[in-house]
Order: sequence, then structure tokens, then C-alpha cells
Amino acid sequence: MLSSVWTQPGRETRVRDPMLDKEEDEPEHRGPEHNMEPGEPRDQWARKAEFLLAMVGYAVGLGNVWRFPYLCYKSGGGAFLIPYFIMLFLCGIPLLYMELAVGQYTQQGPVGALGKICPLLKGAGLATVVITFIFSTYYNVIITWALYYLFNSFQEPLPWASCDNPWNTGNCTTGLNRSLLHNDSTSPSNEFFDHNVLEISSGIDDFGVPQWDLSLTLLLAWIIVYLCIFKGVKSTGKVVYFTATFPYIVLIALLIRGVTLDGAVDGIVYFLRPKWHLLGTAEVWLNAAAQNFNSIGIAFGGCIALSSYNKFNNNVFKDTLMIACINSATSLLAGFAIFSVMGYMAFLQGTTVEEVATQGPGLAFVVYPQAIATMPVSPLWAILFFIMLLLLGIDSQFCTVEVIVTTLYDHFHPLIRKYLKRKEVLVLLVCCVSYLLGLPNIAQGGMYFFQLIDFYAAAISLMVIAFFEVVAISWIYGANRLARNIEEMTGNKPWLYFIVCWYGLSPILIGGIMIFGFIQYTPVRYGDYYYPGWGQAIGWVIASLSIICLPIGAIHAMLKEKGGFVERFMASLKSKIPDRGSLTFEPEEFGSYRKEDPTLPPSYNDISRHKGFPSAPPLSPVQESAL
Repeated sequence: MLSSVWTQPGRETRVRDPMLDKEEDEPEHRGPEHNMEPGEPRDQWARKAEFLLAMVGYAVGLGNVWRFPYLCYKSGGGAFLIPYFIMLFLCGIPLLYMELAVGQYTQQGPVGALGKICPLLKGAGLATVVITFIFSTYYNVIITWALYYLFNSFQEPLPWASCDNPWNTGNCTTGLNRSLLHNDSTSPSNEFFDHNVLEISSGIDDFGVPQWDLSLTLLLAWIIVYLCIFKGVKSTGKVVYFTATFPYIVLIALLIRGVTLDGAVDGIVYFLRPKWHLLGTAEVWLNAAAQNFNSIGIAFGGCIALSSYNKFNNNVFKDTLMIACINSATSLLAGFAIFSVMGYMAFLQGTTVEEVATQGPGLAFVVYPQAIATMPVSPLWAILFFIMLLLLGIDSQFCTVEVIVTTLYDHFHPLIRKYLKRKEVLVLLVCCVSYLLGLPNIAQGGMYFFQLIDFYAAAISLMVIAFFEVVAISWIYGANRLARNIEEMTGNKPWLYFIVCWYGLSPILIGGIMIFGFIQYTPVRYGDYYYPGWGQAIGWVIASLSIICLPIGAIHAMLKEKGGFVERFMASLKSKIPDRGSLTFEPEEFGSYRKEDPTLPPSYNDISRHKGFPSAPPLSPVQESAL
């Protein structure tokens, strides 16, 4: 149960609330209940470690492996680490702290949390869920590819090591020296990915049908996700002990193997060599901010949803620092592991690291497998690498699905209990719908569709949603008010640094990233393929699916208020969470508390008679929700 925090000069004391505080033998219960039937408390993490591992798994994903290393070397090498860590402290950590605090205090998913904080902009919460749902339909396709490669790794030689396979073309060559290759030459690993895995067509207008083998593999991927989360945080909390830790064992093993290869030192030096002149360009600083933003998962709803299952008095500040540090350290570790192998590939091909370095699926499913195929005991390294990709992806995926399930369960709990009976059925329904919507991504033209969704859903609309989310919390609800909420939960106010970031620096940075993104906008393309006009139109429709939630949420909030337009507008700006102001009281203001023993906290009756509360006793969120 919740107890408010009252502070004395020089000490912090927690007051026992006789109406609310539980006895030691009572079951633990956190914060407010929302749309729950009597006697059914909201789920919570069994241990703090489960929440931390789930958050690490959510934040540390495929982007740490295939985007950060490439972005680092492209944006200044070792010099890029300066803007990266500056943006981590000015944007990444404050926004992570903000979202975790909001979820833990409101005990709601992103829609419910934003609805209580600023009803006018509750559409931003709904928009994050829409983005997350779209994301979940195609992100599991990457896990499908990883599973497909994993299944094909149990053979020697590896199927992408030679040109003697049915899917290979006349342009396939196993020669590694690029000076001896003609312009149309392709590697066996490239042809395995394009012609065997994707069976890629000539364009999005030649879409084809879903491939049966990938359809079954995608089904297996969704079964794995379902088994990880079907019991909610009770099952997720157990799974993350393995899925969030084992990838580090594999990554360290790959790093050790990588640094022993010829040319590895050249790759690592190329990764870290500073290009100081690039620090004077705005693009590098915006790339640093965007990398922190996207890697941690701000505005995807996951941070809010996962923290809503915390105990109300959990120290969210320590969690924030730990998650952010692990995420950044993993990115650096992955950079060393990846570029040691890039140096090895450059050595084999007689070229520079710049010629072989790439990012995205091309790194994970073409370049790195090609390097593995040249190593001794190549099947073992392939198995380890794709298990690592699988676990990195599956963590992010089931946490993403948890956002959707949490939102539906929070807001439609009575209907779910009536028609679906059990939460497990809801999870199954979400997984089945997402599986069906993901099938177009594994058709012959699916890669073009995949690239389209990824660009417009995760790049174009995300920053718009994030900007309005931060405006709702930091400016309208108020950074100072959020600080008081954090003090109420933990007994400690956030540092002034965080309040400054919430009020000014973070919103400005997000707005800058958003504006710069629109200024630098170029239509999406896949390799040398340019999408037709109608394909671009589909992309903007996908982007609008989340952005349109902003006006819809605002209209809905205003319709629920009374009065004219101005009155409705002003009322919808007001938070539904009562603001109890400062929690500091002087000892002499409480008679019995002062006379009997200055070390004792004030009683509930003393507090209720305090002059600052003439009309009613102070209420905690649990009392307010009960009323």
C-alpha cells in the first residue's frame, strides 16, 4: 500500500496511514486500481530484478548490434562518443526517468497514464500504442529470419558459403578479392538472403504471396512470444532471466573470437578513430540524440507499461541509471565485436573497412554470415550468432506486445472478463492478429513493404508523437509536479538537473530532431530501388495511423467536458491527478507530535487538522481511486 512521505528538517520519515497501510501479513498492493473487479489487484513484478531485466531486454535490441556501430564510425568514430554521451545525459536519461516515473505513479499503460496527466493530449498515449502495434507486426519478421538462419546453421559447409546451390545465379562468386570481381558479382551470403530467404521480387508492385516455409517460421516466432508473456509479468519475469543475460555471454564470445582474427585491430581502430571535424556538423549531434532516443525506446510505450507493474515506492531513479548505463555499454561492446569482424572481412577482400561496413539487416544477414563462413568451426559460430540475434529480438518483441496487452486490459477489463474470461486468451488474440498482419512481410515483395513500414512508422511519426508526449508531461502537467510525484513515491526529490531537462532541454532536442528530420526528408528506398508514388502514399498512410490519434484524443477529451469551446479546452488541459503540493511539514505545527517525541512522525489525525488542509484530509492515490 501507499504511504505519503512527510519530511522533517534533517531527516526523512514515512508516516503510517492507518486507513491505508497494510499489516506485514497483508498481500502487497501498489497504487491505484483501475477498471479492476473488486478484490483483483493489478499484477506486479515478483522481484525488482525481473523489472530491470525486462527493461534491459526491451532497451537492448538489434539496433545496438546493427545500427550503433555503423552510426558511430560514420559520424566521427571515437569523436562521436562525445555527442552521444552528452545527449545521453541531456535527453536519454531524463526522458527514461520521466517515462518510468509516469508509469509507476499512475499504475497505467501509456493511454491511461497520458489520459490522467493531460486529457487533451491523451491521444499521444494512444498513438504510442498504435506505433507499437505496427512495430510488432514487422519486428517479429526479423526474428523469423534469425530462426531461419539458425535452422540452416546445423550443417557444414554453411549453405551461404558456396555458389553451388539451386538459388545461386551466374553472378555468384566466392572470390574475396574485390579487385578481381566485376560490377555484377554477388557473394554467396547475399544471394542466400535475397534468393533463398526473401525470394525477393523486382519491386513492391510484384508482391507475390507469403512463402510457406517463412510463414511456418513466423508462426513459430509468435508461439515463442506467446509462451513468454501469456501469464503477463508472472511469466515474463521468469523468462527474462535467460533472454536478457545469455546474449551477453554470446556477444563476449564473439568479441573474443573476433579480436583473434587477422585484420581485427584495423577494424577496431577504424571504429574508434576520431574525426573531430564532424563534431561541427548538426547532423552528428542529431544522430547522437536520435540514437539514444530510439535505443532506449522512448515514446514506444514500453517504459511506461513495464514500470506500471512496479511497487509504488520503487526507487525508479536507480533503475533509470542502471538501464541507461547497461544499454550504452552494450552498444560499445557490440561495436568492438562487429568491427573486429569488419576488419577481418576487409583483410580477406584486400580492401578498406569502409567498403565492407554496413548497417541494418544487411549487416546481420549478409556481411556477418559471410565472415562466419570463412572461420574454422563455422557452424558453431553461426549458431551462437543467430541465437544471440534471436534473444535480442525476442526480448524487445514480447515487451512490445506487453504494451498492447496492458493497454487493452487496463481499459477494457470488464469486457475481457466477460467475453474472453482469461487474460491468456487476450494475449493469444493479439498474437494471432499480429501474425496475420505480418504475413505480407514474407511475400516475395515483402522486403519492400517491410522497409516502407519501418521508415514511416518508426522514423517519421515517432518523433511527432514523442514531442507531444513530452509537452503533455513536462509543460502542461508540469515538471515540478512530476518531481513532487517522484518524491511522494520514493521520499526523494529529483535533482534540479532533471527538472531543467524536462522543462527545456529535452523538448527542444526532440523538436530539433523532428524539424531536422522533415527538412532532410528523402523518400524511402531499398538499395537501388526507388518506390513508386503510390508506394510512398502507402507509407504516409501508415505514418498517419498513429498521428491521427492526436486530434482524435483531443476531440474525445473535449467532448467529455462541459461548457463552451474555451471551457472544454481549458478543462481538458487539467490533470485528473490531484496535486497535493509540497510534502514538507515543520514539527512544531503538530502538537502531540512535538510534545511527546520529536522523532515520531505526525499521526493521521494531526495531519488532518493541519491548517493547510482545512476542508479535507490529505488523500493518497489509493484513497482517491477508491472514492
